[in-house]
Amino acid sequence: MGSYDTIVIGGGPGGYVAAIKASQLGQKTAVVEKQHLGGICLNWGCIPTKSLIHNAEVAHLLKHEGKALGFKFDNLSLDYSVAHKRSRQVSQRLVKGIGFLMKKNKIDVIEGVGKLKSATEVQVGDEVHQTKNIIIATGARARLIPGMEINGKTLLTYHQALEQTEVPESIVVIGAGAIGMEFSYVFSSYGAEVTLVELLPRVLPLEDEEISKEMEKLFGRSGVKIRAGTKVEKIDDHGDSVTVTVSKDDKKEEIKAQMALISIGVLPNTENLGLEEVGVKLTERGFIDIGDKMETNIPGIYSIGDVTGKLALAHVASAQGIIAAEAIAGHETRPLNYINMPRCTYTHPEVASVGLTEAQAKEQGYSVKVGKFPFQVNGKALGLNDNNGFVKIVAEEKYNEVLGVHMIGPHVTEMLAGPTGMIGLETTLEELASTVHPHPTLSEVIMEAAHSALGEPIHM
Repeated sequence: MGSYDTIVIGGGPGGYVAAIKASQLGQKTAVVEKQHLGGICLNWGCIPTKSLIHNAEVAHLLKHEGKALGFKFDNLSLDYSVAHKRSRQVSQRLVKGIGFLMKKNKIDVIEGVGKLKSATEVQVGDEVHQTKNIIIATGARARLIPGMEINGKTLLTYHQALEQTEVPESIVVIGAGAIGMEFSYVFSSYGAEVTLVELLPRVLPLEDEEISKEMEKLFGRSGVKIRAGTKVEKIDDHGDSVTVTVSKDDKKEEIKAQMALISIGVLPNTENLGLEEVGVKLTERGFIDIGDKMETNIPGIYSIGDVTGKLALAHVASAQGIIAAEAIAGHETRPLNYINMPRCTYTHPEVASVGLTEAQAKEQGYSVKVGKFPFQVNGKALGLNDNNGFVKIVAEEKYNEVLGVHMIGPHVTEMLAGPTGMIGLETTLEELASTVHPHPTLSEVIMEAAHSALGEPIHM
C-alpha cells in the first residue's frame, strides 16, 4: 500500500501527461494502468493508424501517380502484413518511451484496475493506496450497434481492424467520422472494395459542409462507395462474410462484404470505478461531469480525456491533464475553449480544422464573411502533384475576427497549429493576411484565403 499526493487512474495520453506534470510540480505521483501505458492512442489508435496511413499513401502514390512522376512498375506487389508489422513496431517503441518517462519523473506505475474506495483511496486488486488527489483518465471504448457481437473476423471495431494482417477483399465501414474515413482510406489504398455508410447526411458530419462535400467527391473518385444519409437496419453474420442491410428514403439495399467495421462513436469507461459509491456526478450521456479546472463535484477528484465527453482527441486529453495537475498544485490555469481545439483527419487528402464552421458561426448570430483559396494554383502543391482541396476561412464581418479555419488538401494537419494559436489570440483577417508566409509552401494558401476573405485576392 502506497501513499501519494496524486494518483492517476489510466495511463493514456491524458493520464501519463497529467502524471508527468504533477511530478514536475512536486507531487508524489502514481499511475494505475490495467493494460498498456499510452492507452488507446499509442497502442490501438492514433499512432499505429498513422503508420498504416503512411504505407497507404505510398501505395496510392505508386499505383495512381507513378506515371505522372516518371515511375513505371511491371509487377508492383503490396504486402499489407509488412505495413501491419511496422505499425506495431512503431507503437511498441513509443510505449517503451512512456515507461522511460515514468522512471525519469519518479512516477510509480501500478499495474491493475483502479477503483475509488473513497475520495482519498484507490483500490488496485487487494491493495488500497492513500492519496490526496485523484485524476480519472480511463478513456472510452467503441460504441456498438445493439445486439451485435464483435468477433474480430467478420465484425470489427478499430481495435480488431488494427490486428488484421491481411486486407479484406471487401469491407463495409459504418460511420464516416475520422476513424471510419481513415480505415476506409487504408483498406481501399491496398485494393479492398470499400463501402462507407453514414447515418447523417454527409461524411465527416462535424466538419464544415463544404469540406465534407469535397471529401465525398474525392473519396468517391478514389473508388470508395459512399452511402450518406443511410441507416443500417441489420447486419447478418455468415461466419466468413456479412450482409449489411441499409435503408435510405424507404429504399432498402443489401451490401455483401467480407467484413464490417463499426465506427459510430465511443462510450465512456465509467463502469466499476466506484463513481456511484463516492458520488461523482455524470452527465446525461454518462460521461464524467467536470469544470474548467477538470474538477468533479467531489473535492480532490478530477477527470480528463475521453471519459469526460468533451472531445475524444489525444491532444485535448493531454491539455486537460496539464490543467488538472496545475489545479491540484494550486497554480493558475487557463480554461480550454473546446471549439478552438484543433481537429484532424488523416486521409488523402487530409482534413484539418479549428474554430467555428460557417453554419455554426451563423447559428451563433455572427454576420459572416468567408474566404477560400484552392491548392490547385499553389506552387508547392503542384510540385508535389497533389493539389486537390482548399482552405476556407470563416470570419465575422464587423471586426474581421477569424472564427474558423477549415482545410482539405495535402499535409494540412501539419499546417493547423499556426491558425489554432492565432484564433486563440483573436486574430483578424488583416493580421493573418499580412503575416509573411514562406514561399513556396502549402501554408501560403492560408494567407491567400485571408486575402480572399478581405476581397483582395492576390493569386486568383
